[in-house]
Amino acid sequence: MAYLIGVDCGTSGTKTVLFDEYGKVISSATVEYPMYQPKNGYAEQEPADWANAMISTIKSVVAKSGVSRNDVKGIGISGQMHGLVLLDRENKVLRRSIIWCDQRTAAEVDEMNRIVGNDKLVDITANPALTGWTAAKILWVKNNEPEIYSKIAHILLPKDYLRFILTHEYATEVSDASGMQLLDVPNRCWSDEILRAFEIDKKWLGTVYESCAVTGKLTKAMADELGLCEGTIVVGGAGDNAAAAVGTGVVRDGRAFTTIGTSGVVFAHTSDIAIDKMGRVHTCCAAVPGSWHIMGVTQGAGLSLKWFRDQFCSSEKETAAYMDVDPYYLMDQQAAQVPVGSNRLLYLPYLMGERTPHLDPNARGVFFGLSAMHTKRDMLRAVMEGVAYSLRDCVEVFREMGISVFDMMACGGGGASKLWRSMLSDLYNCSVKTASSKEGPALGVAILAAVGAGIYNSVPEACDTIVGVDKIVEPVTENVPEYEKYYQLYRSIYPALKDSFQVLATL
Repeated sequence: MAYLIGVDCGTSGTKTVLFDEYGKVISSATVEYPMYQPKNGYAEQEPADWANAMISTIKSVVAKSGVSRNDVKGIGISGQMHGLVLLDRENKVLRRSIIWCDQRTAAEVDEMNRIVGNDKLVDITANPALTGWTAAKILWVKNNEPEIYSKIAHILLPKDYLRFILTHEYATEVSDASGMQLLDVPNRCWSDEILRAFEIDKKWLGTVYESCAVTGKLTKAMADELGLCEGTIVVGGAGDNAAAAVGTGVVRDGRAFTTIGTSGVVFAHTSDIAIDKMGRVHTCCAAVPGSWHIMGVTQGAGLSLKWFRDQFCSSEKETAAYMDVDPYYLMDQQAAQVPVGSNRLLYLPYLMGERTPHLDPNARGVFFGLSAMHTKRDMLRAVMEGVAYSLRDCVEVFREMGISVFDMMACGGGGASKLWRSMLSDLYNCSVKTASSKEGPALGVAILAAVGAGIYNSVPEACDTIVGVDKIVEPVTENVPEYEKYYQLYRSIYPALKDSFQVLATL
């Protein structure tokens, strides 16, 4: 039996899982670490914390598994995207990493648009200039920390710093590099034109590989420390969402997944690149060679339900504690008693502005149609339906781009709700499934490692063997046209309020 290691370097912690070649979990371990916010809108982490967490968790899963080191055939790494790791010539980290959710770079985004222009950025990098992405952070360091900038010898992404620790190789792969805004996404290579425009030395960047390619091998020192064999392969791995796609089997055209976490993501696979010129969705290279993925984001998905729970569901929380169940379980039961359309009550989930399809930081949450007849139960269902409508908005953008979806997986905390999955199934008018494994990104990069080690011939072939389905929800025939009426009304509300949102932001 062969075994693979999947390392998932997240924002709150790093989780490492040891799998057998069929995707069965043998052992796992997690280590958490802090995020630093020195100023409002800043978000930073220490790369050393990621490295220590990776080393600790790999040692743990190997030691407690009882698996022979000779049978561990490969390592894959998933990571939070867009983070900036700067090394000097001695490979010392020059400053804390500026991570994905940092928002300090508004001036640099303007600079990027001034130097290159929005249209060319979209044509080459497949996305408009974005504050959270890596290129803007590099320019921020150049503009604000010139002494540090002058010492740069290497620029890495978070998971690629971990790769360097394991292999001493400077490398990245296409899915994560797509989020730097330095990659020519259609051609899957660094863009010389963009690098010249921003005066970024190409030698600072690692070699770009496909996600399942071997990028290096464990050094003797690391192998000895981890309890593994020198020369164990380390593959490209993937950014977190691209890794989750592999871990849920979203590796062929027509397949997609919906994640309902704090924010909501709809992620679709495509073998033909498609770019939205309006920048409503992101296009990146997929972890499957020669393919891409499209990703829409709604800001206030699970956040909306958490907000409603914390503000209005104290009795449900108390009852849930007494029954030893999750409050969301009781909230689901309450919402299920309300008919489709929440008795003519609609909710816009724009508590934190919106990304897809509106790109409007000033948009705000709305209950539309509220009357004296409505109860808390109606409002609760309206919140869940409003989030589902916003996720349908993402699918509508995909359809405009010629990307069809007929097979949908559900992930994240909200994906555990059968009622929410049913709403999505009715609105997407397709089956909505959950994966039998809950390991997502860690499983995804372990699958990539299995392909790199030659255990499987391709990523889709590996997923066919490893990724299973747990639950399936089918659309309810009579609900589909009923939801369509409410969804079309939902779509008309934001345009009617757009100007008012802008006025509200100035008051």
